[in-house]
Amino acid sequence: MAREIESVQMRLYSLNKRKFVLVFLAFFTCFGISLLVGIAGPPIIDTVSINGSSQKVLPTGNHKTGPYMLRSPPMTTFHQQLWLIAHIETDSKEGTTFEQDFQMGILIRGVNGDAQTLVKSNNPALSQEMHNRTRKLRCSRSCEDLILMHLGFIDFSYYFVTITFYDLTETQFNIRSITFDFKSYNMSFTQIEIWIRFVFLVITFFTTCMFAHSLRKFSVRDWSIEQKWMSVLLPLLLLYNDPLFPLTFLVNSWIPGMFDGVFQASFLCALLLFWLCVYHGVRQTNRRFARFYLPKVLLVGLLWIVAVTLASWQEYNELYDPTYYYRLDANNFLGFKIFFFVLGGIYLLYLVYLLIRAYAELRQMPYFDLRLKFMTALMVIVIGITIAIVVLRFGGGVFQDNFVAELSTNYQNSAEFVAFYGLLNFYMFTMAFVYSPSTDALYESHFKDNPALSMLNDSDEEVHYSSDTEETMLTTLTRQRDSDEENFR
Repeated sequence: MAREIESVQMRLYSLNKRKFVLVFLAFFTCFGISLLVGIAGPPIIDTVSINGSSQKVLPTGNHKTGPYMLRSPPMTTFHQQLWLIAHIETDSKEGTTFEQDFQMGILIRGVNGDAQTLVKSNNPALSQEMHNRTRKLRCSRSCEDLILMHLGFIDFSYYFVTITFYDLTETQFNIRSITFDFKSYNMSFTQIEIWIRFVFLVITFFTTCMFAHSLRKFSVRDWSIEQKWMSVLLPLLLLYNDPLFPLTFLVNSWIPGMFDGVFQASFLCALLLFWLCVYHGVRQTNRRFARFYLPKVLLVGLLWIVAVTLASWQEYNELYDPTYYYRLDANNFLGFKIFFFVLGGIYLLYLVYLLIRAYAELRQMPYFDLRLKFMTALMVIVIGITIAIVVLRFGGGVFQDNFVAELSTNYQNSAEFVAFYGLLNFYMFTMAFVYSPSTDALYESHFKDNPALSMLNDSDEEVHYSSDTEETMLTTLTRQRDSDEENFR
C-alpha cells in the first residue's frame, strides 16, 4: 500500500492578505533598489576608435584596403574581453541596399610589458601567420559593423593587429572611410560586477543555510515538493552567482569563463525544470522517476546541452582562432538555432498545459489553490520583467543571430546586468521565505499534501484569510469576559 503523502506546513499557509502584500512589496522594493544601483553604475563597454585614414600603410597599400597596423589600448584582466570591430562608410544613396562578400587577412600579435616591446621568441604571437577570412559587407543607409576579432580573455598587455581588405575596391560604391573600434569591458564596471556577485553570493549562502536549518527537524519524506526543489535551487543559485568568478582576473585562462557559462545554464535550466515539476507535482502524488521526472529531464536536459554547446563551441573556436566568426559556420549554427527554438516551443506548450490542468483540477481546493496563485503570480512577474529586459535590449532582433556569444548579446549598461541578476536572486529569496516551515509547523507536521484530502467545502478566503476577522472577534470576546469578571468582583 502506498504511504499517505504528508507535508511540512509551509509559511505560505500562515500568511494573511496583509502579509502577502508585504511579501510582494519587499520583493519589488529590493528589485527597485538594485535597479537604481545599476542605473547609477558606469557604462559597461569602453570603446577606443581609430580612423583608418590616419593609420600607416605599406607603400604597396592604400587607405581603403590596408594593410592597417593597429595597436590596442593597454589591457589588463579587468577588461575581461576584447573585440575589434570595423565600421565602413560608403557613398551609397539613401534607400540603396547591397551585400558583398570580400576577403580579409588578419595577423594578431600579443606583447607583455611596454608598448614598444617587440615580440620575442619566448613571447610568441597569437597568430603565427596571416589568417584569410571571408566577411560579408551589408549596407543600406549605413553598413553593418564587422566583427574582425574577439578574445574571450586577456593574455597580453598590448595587441598589435595587422589587417588587409582584399576586395573592397571592387564594390559598386566607393568607400569613404573605415573606422576601427577596440571594445572591452569598463574596469569600473568590472569592479562593480565583482562586488554585486559577491554580495549576492553571501546573501545566497546565508539564505541556503537558514532554509536548511529550518527543515532540519523534519524528515525529507515529509517535505513538500516546493521545499525539496528549493533545497536544489538554492545551491545552484550559489553557482549562478559564481564563487569562481574572481579567478577570471587571477588566471589568464578561458576555464573560469567556461565554468561561469555552465553554472548559469545549469541554474536557468533547473529553474525551468522546477516550474514543470511543481505544476505537475502539485496535483500528482505518484511521482515515480520514469513517468514523472524522466520526460521533463530529457526536455530541459536537451535545452541545457544546446545552451552549453553554443557557448563552448564559440569559445573553443575563438581560443584557437580569435578571428572565428560563427555566422560563417552557417549550417551547423542554423541547425542548433532551429533545434533550440523547437525545444523552447515544446517546453512553453508543455508548461501552459500543466498550468491549465493544475488550475482546472485544484482551483476549488483551498490550500492547493493558494499554492498555485502564489507560484503563478511570482513566476509571471519574473517572466514579464525578463521579457521586458530582453525586448528593451534587442527589440526585433531577439530572434536573429545575436543570441550567441557576440558583443550584441552582452549587457548594454549596468542597469540591465544588475536588474537581471537581482531579479533571479530576489525571486529565489522570496520563495525560500514563503516555502520555509511555518512557526507552528512542528504542531502541524501531519498536514496532508494530497489533493484528494483537501477541504472541498471550504473556500480559499475562509481557510486562509479569515484570521483578521477571527482575531477581532476573539479580542472583543476577551474584553467582554474581562469586563464581566471585574463586575462580578
